[in-house]
Amino acid sequence: MAFATNPLSLSVPEPAFEAWLRDTGYLEILDSRSSSSALSFPPSSSPSSSKPHSQRAPMAAAVSRIASVSSFLRTLASLFTINPFAKLTPENFSGETPSWTLGFVGVVGSYSWPAGSSQARMRVQENVCRYARNYAFLSLIVFACSLYQMPVPLLGLIASLGLWELLRFCSEKGKLEEKHPTLRIVLVRVVQFVMMVILYLSNLQITIFYTMSISYTVMISHAFLRKLAPSKPPLGMNRHRRTQQKKIHTPAG
Repeated sequence: MAFATNPLSLSVPEPAFEAWLRDTGYLEILDSRSSSSALSFPPSSSPSSSKPHSQRAPMAAAVSRIASVSSFLRTLASLFTINPFAKLTPENFSGETPSWTLGFVGVVGSYSWPAGSSQARMRVQENVCRYARNYAFLSLIVFACSLYQMPVPLLGLIASLGLWELLRFCSEKGKLEEKHPTLRIVLVRVVQFVMMVILYLSNLQITIFYTMSISYTVMISHAFLRKLAPSKPPLGMNRHRRTQQKKIHTPAG
């Protein structure tokens, strides 16, 4: 059985139900399911109610609007409490990179506002694992663009890499690792210290902070709004693909 038997209640905890939907592959249901507030029963009309329906309607609309705004704010605030890397493993970087068009960007219907904080948390953690290689590649692009916009950190990074390559060349040329291992260790420590000074004076830490801020914002926004169900190509694309397949499989003559 998927859930433990509970004779005192017929309800299932929301996290357990969402985990069961995800594990069994019902991602479309998980994306389209409404919040738990939509399952509440409508208020029953009491005979002793003295207010007419015309007076209760604006009050009910105001209460519903306040509840929607409160749910929106709670879902938005959950972004600051979600750990997006909770389920991330090294295996997520070893697989194939999802396609950038239909897989990563998707279509218009691939995005929606989460129904609640639990669904937002599940979306972020699952999408970070699914599109880990895409996010890593985007971070490299942002870092390269940041270095292009800030030439001083770029020159500092190039100087540090050149200094490290010079140390490696001298170590191999003079065979310091075999003849003078202590001297090689001292030179490595000196070069590391000089590299840190160069990178600090060239303000590379600002570039790294700028890259991490933009990359994290893009990643958390995309994973937060991206549905878990795979994107479906438009209807015209499906027809075009089926037509091409028929032409390929139809014998000539």
